[in-house]
Amino acid sequence: MKIKPTIILDCDPGHDDAVAILLAARLCNVLGITTVSGNVSLDLTTHNALLMTQILNVDIPVHAGAAHALNQINVHAPEIHGKTGLGGPKLPKLKRKVASHNAVQYIIDTVRNTKDVWLVPIGPLTNIALAIRQAPDIVQKIKGISIMGGSNSFGNRTPASEFNIYADPEAADIVFSSGAHILMCGLNLTHQFLVTAPDIAQMRKNKTFLGTFVADMLEFFAKAYSVRLGEIEAPLHDPCAILAITHPELIHFEPRNVVVELRGQHTRGMTLVDERGFRNTTLANNAQVGISIKAKQALKVVKDAVKSYQ
Repeated sequence: MKIKPTIILDCDPGHDDAVAILLAARLCNVLGITTVSGNVSLDLTTHNALLMTQILNVDIPVHAGAAHALNQINVHAPEIHGKTGLGGPKLPKLKRKVASHNAVQYIIDTVRNTKDVWLVPIGPLTNIALAIRQAPDIVQKIKGISIMGGSNSFGNRTPASEFNIYADPEAADIVFSSGAHILMCGLNLTHQFLVTAPDIAQMRKNKTFLGTFVADMLEFFAKAYSVRLGEIEAPLHDPCAILAITHPELIHFEPRNVVVELRGQHTRGMTLVDERGFRNTTLANNAQVGISIKAKQALKVVKDAVKSYQ
């Protein structure tokens, strides 16, 4: 039997964040969920994280975090996730409350007092950067940081930049420069992991509240993506960062040097991944970059997790 990794899940729900929450609640020892402004504003990401713990009936505290990026105005993605961040299903009334409004201090205290914690940020990296900046010692205490963000190829917010990195490039720069053990699940990986209309129909056949809720969510998400991809399908970005530590055999990583572009007129927020393959280079590898995923097996893990909530 696999030992469940111990994690703090840092997120900005968002449809794929919601799927990552239900996956993490089944496959990980989730100490807490921290929220950040990203796909929608902080009040909505916090509401949605609380709502997911309520729907799943799991006792995971939610700590609200950074409402603003370090050095730019906020950017959001209502065109993908809707005005609430969880467009599609009818949302139940929220009955839960946050454990605190200081996610950064929660991260610092928890890492300092718990062995082998993974930080799993699947939104902008503001909370993680603030925690590292305030308490650099936590870098040596964590097991690693499994990030959904960046790309070694194309962007989605701009031609060069993935949304989570673009939303706070300065925060991403702090994290990638921290010396932490980093797993990076970028767009080049996550766009190999698609949920399609038949997959969504299969989840709906579960005939449970959660099965219908997730199907309604992913249908909205896939239709929003169809404007870009041409098909009713969507990449399951954020679950990849969970699978990277729960099912590492499903994702192939390779060591790379990754830097974050902060000043480029057309490339701000780009993760510049050194793919030259030079043996002799002054650039040290600072991240394990996801290259490929066994998508069919990974999707089965997600479907089984949805089905497991009865």
